[in-house]
Amino acid sequence: MARIELVRGDLTETATDAIVNAANSSLLGGGGVDGAIHRAGGPTILEACRELRRTSLPDGLPTGEAVATTGGRLPARWVIHTVGPVWPGPGAEADRRRRLLAASHRNALAEAERVGATSVAFPAISAGVYGWPVDDVASVALDVAAAHHDASEVQLIRFVLFSERVLEAYRSAAQRAGVAIQ
Repeated sequence: MARIELVRGDLTETATDAIVNAANSSLLGGGGVDGAIHRAGGPTILEACRELRRTSLPDGLPTGEAVATTGGRLPARWVIHTVGPVWPGPGAEADRRRRLLAASHRNALAEAERVGATSVAFPAISAGVYGWPVDDVASVALDVAAAHHDASEVQLIRFVLFSERVLEAYRSAAQRAGVAIQ
């Protein structure tokens, strides 16, 4: 059974088998978590992403899907790139996009398993420039982690969160959902 952890920190310094990149569909770097991972991991991550674009993902990575590359100079062996949805505001579209947010987390965990990772660290996917309310991101992320970890080879699911405010949102969501955090 996997442990679920919540920590405040820098995802690029996390020593897990894999870290999850809140990527954009181009896979070619960007701002926020994506840019930080590309900068810290070095050019081999970008080279791997370019190869994916040349071969299996010529149109980019669809929202909700996930793909792995090398971790380059990062402590993590792999980077699992996933594209979260942009917050549409409340309404019917939000329900569809919430399912895509859950798929981003599920598919990242499945990709981590596929490459043999036993520990994986996540950021708050879509909670930055994509504008998703952090309380909702936390609820979705922890629901997926709690549902996934019983049937998984992944032994550790760690959420590495960039601020005390985001960490508190995840702690509150875990408490509301009854998710055991270690």
